[in-house]
Amino acid sequence: MANSVSRLTALYGGTFDPIHYGHLKPVEALAKQVALQQVTIMPNNVPPHRPQPLANSQQRKAMVELAIAGKPLFRLDDRELQRETPSYTVETLEQLRVEIGAKQPLAFIVGQDSLLNLQRWHRWETLLTLCHLLVCQRPGYALSMDTPEEQQWLDKHQTTSVDELHSLPAGRIYLAPTPLYDISATAIRQRLEQHLACDDLLPPAVAEFIRQHQLYC
Repeated sequence: MANSVSRLTALYGGTFDPIHYGHLKPVEALAKQVALQQVTIMPNNVPPHRPQPLANSQQRKAMVELAIAGKPLFRLDDRELQRETPSYTVETLEQLRVEIGAKQPLAFIVGQDSLLNLQRWHRWETLLTLCHLLVCQRPGYALSMDTPEEQQWLDKHQTTSVDELHSLPAGRIYLAPTPLYDISATAIRQRLEQHLACDDLLPPAVAEFIRQHQLYC
């Protein structure tokens, strides 16, 4: 394993509307698999690829803070919540590269669903020049790409070597055999709208925050 100077830095972005165990538990498993010391959760403000969040930026930030309290693996970076413009991952990664330098290993955590749609992302072809991709499995999504060309691109960049992730600054895709949690923020919001309990799907402090602020009902 590489020394601490080149310790892999990992980011995890999303709307987190609300944050739930389907976000947290696979990433905790991933962290053990690839020896991550810390994961930076980065909520986005205006997601360009999906409907706009129902909870506002400050509410989603507060729910992330509650969810990760007492979990030293996680930290919060709210820089994307400060933007009025769409939160393009590639632009955030470029900003971070300036901050941490060109040699620091950097990874971005996504779900299998995002990997399958990656070529629809803004300037997607630039992503692997800036970071590695750490991919968590998601229930119901194929493990292979949609077209031969996309599969060839995946095969070219895929690695099973944790040492490569810690020693190279960017350019690799790691498909992590993380546990499957059939939990989605959409399903949670639908349950809350129907006044159904969701306490087994998200941290207790987040569930209490949602109740106190009457979110999603």
